[in-house]
Amino acid sequence: MRAPVRIAAPRNGRLVRVSAVAAAIEPFRFSIPSARKAGEGIRCASSNSRWKQRQGGDYYAREAKVQGLKSRAAFKLLEMDAKYRLFKRGQTVIDLGFAPGSWSQVALERTKPNGRVVGIDIIPAQPPRGVSTIQGNFLSPAVQQLVKDYLVEYAQRAPPAPVAAPTVDGQGVVTERPSYIDAERAESVEPEESVDSDGRLVDVVLSDMSAPWMQTTGFSSNTLSNPYYRMMNTSGMSFRDHAGSMDLCLAALYFASDALKAGGHFVCKFYQGAEDKDLELKLKKMFAKVHREKPDSSRSESRESYFVALRRKGDITLSSL
Repeated sequence: MRAPVRIAAPRNGRLVRVSAVAAAIEPFRFSIPSARKAGEGIRCASSNSRWKQRQGGDYYAREAKVQGLKSRAAFKLLEMDAKYRLFKRGQTVIDLGFAPGSWSQVALERTKPNGRVVGIDIIPAQPPRGVSTIQGNFLSPAVQQLVKDYLVEYAQRAPPAPVAAPTVDGQGVVTERPSYIDAERAESVEPEESVDSDGRLVDVVLSDMSAPWMQTTGFSSNTLSNPYYRMMNTSGMSFRDHAGSMDLCLAALYFASDALKAGGHFVCKFYQGAEDKDLELKLKKMFAKVHREKPDSSRSESRESYFVALRRKGDITLSSL
């Protein structure tokens, strides 16, 4: 059975079922907090109350609210970008497991003004402004092919014509800027250049995927504003968490093998265990440099870590290893 897919993109297109003009995010520079502080409070009984207490006393969670970020996870990517320089202007970034959208926010801010960010997640979530999103199961081959087709179509579009601001000539006559109809016509013109034959159009692949909880309630709810009820960090069983993260990392790496440009970067989250060495060996054969990273903003009690693979080797694919 084909996984249901919902797409939201900042421009109209043949593959896009739902499209809207996405406004650019405000010119705001996200920053990494300079200190880490721990909050204190009374001990709460229920797990939900304990989670709220921990979030309320968490320094990075508070800073995320202050800086307008979707979640504290943004600081993990900000730290890795500050250390390894993952992003450049105008890049195409794929964010796997984007919900609630904090990594997409950082990627969009780091690649503007002409960057393109596409987020994929099985959980319905409101995308950040300017980010194209696909709702579907990334492990489904149909969804992966849809992402590749969307990237090819987007690359074939003509760049939008610059919109001139109204001007006043010497006689005091105001010249209006082109109408939105003219802008739409300019975008619909087919470009002369074609897409590369290898089909690799992505500069950075980010994977912060975790397996969501099985949905047991709320099937009639279509809201996009609160995706947290199905998000999962860990199940409490270390082997299960580790094995699941390895499967998701391999799925992301297979996609990167097909779509990532030579010289591109790959970042994936995993839970430490016996199988991460094998994944690291595969990454070292495909990329020039591979680092294990545990950001300061990651909770010390968490077993999560990140592989940061830099500068993909163009002549090596995962299937050839």
